Amino acid sequence: MINTQRLSDEFARLAAIASPSRREGAISAYLQERFRRLGGEVEMDDAGSRAGSQSGNLVVRFPACGKAAEPLMLSVHMDTVEPADGVAPVLKDGVFTSAGETVLGADDKAGIAEIIEALEVVAEQKIPRGPIEVVLTICEEVGLLGAKLLDPSLLRSRRGLALDTSGVDLAICRAPSANKLRFEISGRESHAGIAPEKGISAIVVAARAMAAMRLGRIDEQTTANIGTIHGGQATNIVPKKVVVEGEARSHDPERLVRQTAHMIACFEEAAEALALVVDGELVRPEVLCEVVSEYPVMNVPESASILVLLREASEGLGRTLEVKGAGGGSDANIFNGHGIETVILGTGMSHVHSVQESVRVDDMVRVAELLVEVIRRA
Repeated sequence: MINTQRLSDEFARLAAIASPSRREGAISAYLQERFRRLGGEVEMDDAGSRAGSQSGNLVVRFPACGKAAEPLMLSVHMDTVEPADGVAPVLKDGVFTSAGETVLGADDKAGIAEIIEALEVVAEQKIPRGPIEVVLTICEEVGLLGAKLLDPSLLRSRRGLALDTSGVDLAICRAPSANKLRFEISGRESHAGIAPEKGISAIVVAARAMAAMRLGRIDEQTTANIGTIHGGQATNIVPKKVVVEGEARSHDPERLVRQTAHMIACFEEAAEALALVVDGELVRPEVLCEVVSEYPVMNVPESASILVLLREASEGLGRTLEVKGAGGGSDANIFNGHGIETVILGTGMSHVHSVQESVRVDDMVRVAELLVEVIRRA
């Protein structure tokens, strides 16, 4: 059913187009032309100008053909992480890798190629189907910006698949919500050799806060991390400023609120404890905290129509679908937040976000076969 050579060639063309986040112009131009050749109506939104990208999100609509059914959304992202310039895909023994010191871009171009091949097969075999909406987002790798900026009123679908995880015959139905935290600590600078007792080290405040903080695996649903620290001027100056950035994630929104509050409290308590009287005046370190909600929780119930459809399609092919939760966020979190029940489907990509990234052609064939069956039954 699947044309393996055509699928392999399609992936090779896609992978050879460098498309790091905010530089999706070339891949966007190719995809617009490619989906129009498949018979789709292509619309680009204005997310590009707001995200600082060369392209907006693409929404490709395929009207129903021989079947009355609810629309089905298929979602992928067109950007990759870096290094991406000069990417050259190599096929050896049925496995695609990168020829040089770049990522391959299977994340997420394997998913794009699988969707294209599935649509080719559905058209060739004249399989009756309902309406399909293909969403290709920008800037997924830098905070899901494209999905966040996409106007949900452009979509009619209330169910969908986001092709964007490793593995095959795998669906992700649960993912956490996340908060990004930024702390700016202001102490009091002083000469570290002449008058250190008149200074309050912002770095010491940060260190004390982090030493008291619950980090890593908090419980079975919650994680937290401090990821970056920037500050100080020189070794002979008690540092006045330091910026600390971190995150908290949880599958339980209430636990996310509690963990976020705990992290903030650790900084405030450290600042209070290190207050100092200098020249008769009480000086207290200042902590400014910014909390940004990165994405909402994703929790698609086992009874959801999209999971029922996916299981039936898998069983129709004689397969067993693994359904589980994951610890990361994706465009699917955003779509679920808009009321579009979306699960994440494995594309076969492996070792993503590294120069060892790869994908097996046989795995892409397997995913494309499942997509055809999903479209047939949708």
